[in-house]
Amino acid sequence: MNRTPSVPLRSGEKIAALGQGTWHFAENPARRAEEVDSIRLGLDLGMTVIDTAEMYGNGASETLVGEAIAGRRSEVFLVDKVLPHHATREGTVRACEASLARLGVDYINLYLLHWRGPIPLVETVEGFAELKQNGMIRHWGVSNFDIDDMVELVGVPGGDEVQTNQVLYNLTRRGPEYALLPWLAQHQITPMAYSPIEQGRLLEHPALQPIALQHNATPAQIALAWVLQHDGVNAIPRAGTPAHVRQNAAARDIELTPDELHALDQAFPPPTRARRLEVL
Repeated sequence: MNRTPSVPLRSGEKIAALGQGTWHFAENPARRAEEVDSIRLGLDLGMTVIDTAEMYGNGASETLVGEAIAGRRSEVFLVDKVLPHHATREGTVRACEASLARLGVDYINLYLLHWRGPIPLVETVEGFAELKQNGMIRHWGVSNFDIDDMVELVGVPGGDEVQTNQVLYNLTRRGPEYALLPWLAQHQITPMAYSPIEQGRLLEHPALQPIALQHNATPAQIALAWVLQHDGVNAIPRAGTPAHVRQNAAARDIELTPDELHALDQAFPPPTRARRLEVL
């Protein structure tokens, strides 16, 4: 039986620690039915955080997600993102309205600024506040924000309502551990890890093979389990087939031992100095 661990948001609401990413979904019509089935299976398995963005397929991913969650809206913690060049106060509201229409829903649980752009943060935060006041979003957050961006954000009026920061974090991208993750923890802002298995590039790494054998698992499951073993971190791997969804879900049951964690530290050393936040 898969456990479904949760992580808290700053608001006190809890969300599933393991969710589902949809980057590159709806790009191949031949895979559409399988992608829809994958999202629905993920919901069945308790992976109720679904992450999408207006950028993904120019809205096509949102439309696919809307199809997948039709009739199951109450089960879903829906995450969506506004592009930086849309993120004026008025533009943020317009972008959210368009996303809601494509998704076929009345509200988004968590609405993120996709990355830092030229528009002043105060304008974007004002847009988020308007959306929240109108019931179109429940919470808001950011994505790809480094520590200096976060410090600036919480300093603008209303900026301290930020709930999450979605960043690239996995065994090969451990830079956030040095300063960003501790800062987020101190401010009770939930980190969301995208590409937790480095878009599959970790699968052939020799350090993962023996640990995977010990757990009768795949290297991808070990890489995902490593992310999930960090308290308070939400992970949103993408899985476009039901078989892949089941593998991701099973990673929740893998408990890495201290010796295994040490071996992974040897193979993927934690940072010893500050690094710029990496993005994909």
